[in-house]
Amino acid sequence: MSDIKEELGFEVIHFGINCIDEENARRAAGFFSDVFGLSAKEGKDSIFSGSSIEIMKGAGRGRCGHIAISTKDIHRAREYLESLGLEFDPESKKYDSEGNLIVIYLKKEIAGFAVHLLQI
Repeated sequence: MSDIKEELGFEVIHFGINCIDEENARRAAGFFSDVFGLSAKEGKDSIFSGSSIEIMKGAGRGRCGHIAISTKDIHRAREYLESLGLEFDPESKKYDSEGNLIVIYLKKEIAGFAVHLLQI
């Protein structure tokens, strides 16, 4: 029987850094662009530097930021993690335009970081 973690395809997809405001987020994105050549893609609430660093334009979830863990099946992943005793924040759910669950955060922070599942 294959490992459930392998079936669910858990992978760190990006991490988020909380900034105090939009100006500081732009400065951080500029650093990653200037020093490492990571292209910046600005959104409403954040700026992505490359595909793995999300710089929040304000205080996002988590004291330090967040870590996004992708999964092939967010519902099975949630069931699996709940079977381990982890709890999810129902207020954190996000859905795509067809009504499919695509994001949900754990209630507990890990080392100051919020952790969320992301359906791929």
